[in-house]
Amino acid sequence: MSKRVLLIIGGGIAAYKSLELIRRLKERGLAVRVVMTEAAQKFVTPLAAGALVGERVFTDLFDQSQEFDVGHIRLAREIDLIVVAPATADLMAKAANGLANDLASAVLLATDKPVLMAPAMNPQMWANSATQRNAATLQADKVRFIGPNAGEMAERGERGIGRMAEPEEIRDAVLAALSDGPLKGKRALVTAGPTVEAIDPVRFLSNRSSGKQGYAIAAALAELGAEVTLVSGPTALAAPHGVKRVNVESARDMLAASQSALPADVAVMVAAVADWRPAKTAATKIKKDKAGAADIALTENPDILATLSKPGKKRPKLVIGFAAETNDIEAHARAKIAKKGCDWIVANDVSGDVMGGDDNTIMLITKGRAETWTRMPKGAVARKLAAEIAQALTTKARRK
Repeated sequence: MSKRVLLIIGGGIAAYKSLELIRRLKERGLAVRVVMTEAAQKFVTPLAAGALVGERVFTDLFDQSQEFDVGHIRLAREIDLIVVAPATADLMAKAANGLANDLASAVLLATDKPVLMAPAMNPQMWANSATQRNAATLQADKVRFIGPNAGEMAERGERGIGRMAEPEEIRDAVLAALSDGPLKGKRALVTAGPTVEAIDPVRFLSNRSSGKQGYAIAAALAELGAEVTLVSGPTALAAPHGVKRVNVESARDMLAASQSALPADVAVMVAAVADWRPAKTAATKIKKDKAGAADIALTENPDILATLSKPGKKRPKLVIGFAAETNDIEAHARAKIAKKGCDWIVANDVSGDVMGGDDNTIMLITKGRAETWTRMPKGAVARKLAAEIAQALTTKARRK
């Protein structure tokens, strides 16, 4: 019997993408039913969606014929997964607070099935503290999220995080949710963000890493069913749903936390680890010397990637390092594989706005191949890398 998906289409300009999503889901043999909000019908018609699914579209909580024939309780229960795309700020707010004044929100309140939301809204609406509170509440209620992505918005000149994930991305997240994911039963370690090396109680050495790429990879691995431990330096990011986050500051703390997370099937070392730290940390604030600049002696930090790559019982089956480069990317990355002993390197060109930006251009390098990926949002990079990892860990002959 085909898996059954109930697609709730919210009222936003991204609703037009939901028609393509229907087609993508049906291509994979899924049975799709559609609920549309009143606002969604301002952007796409029930006739168009109904033609694609091959049956009528449900729109009204108080339509006597619809309630008699199917009813919102049956719609909420006689499926395997609910997908909300686009998930508007209004729909998220209703679901987070238990409101049920239309068919879509009543179905979400009445369901006992998994829910996957694909948010889509203006970047300011997504960043608003109310929306972030609602998203956190929904995540705590086990609602899964795909996106939102960064990019150009429908409003002229607007850019930021708020674009709905592309239909192919949502389809892949649906398939992963319905299958419990190809990485179910696998353990993953991800490091992310910068490290902080104290000079004195108020000053430190660090770098510009935002942690966005590492957090996205942790989320993507969790979406595929992995049990993920995220060892994170200081960032302003929220822990992805279903991911265990361990907060650290220094490189030595990150190494200790990473070793404590072993054994793991895969380690993805994304963190921008400081190469050096002050040889001595002052116990009190260093006062400005009128005679000139302070002389701070440095000492080398432990090499986390090389340490975890060493042969041994706890070495992950797949160890992936990241290399932030500004030139000769492939040559530097291959030298890093040889030196560190890891299996793969994800090399990214950081000569632009990558550190702190929303997009990334990377080259995936293994001992036998080099593959350049087109520039894409960091979330898309994460999902593509997670799919590569799943393939490597679930095939008898690991890709080299």
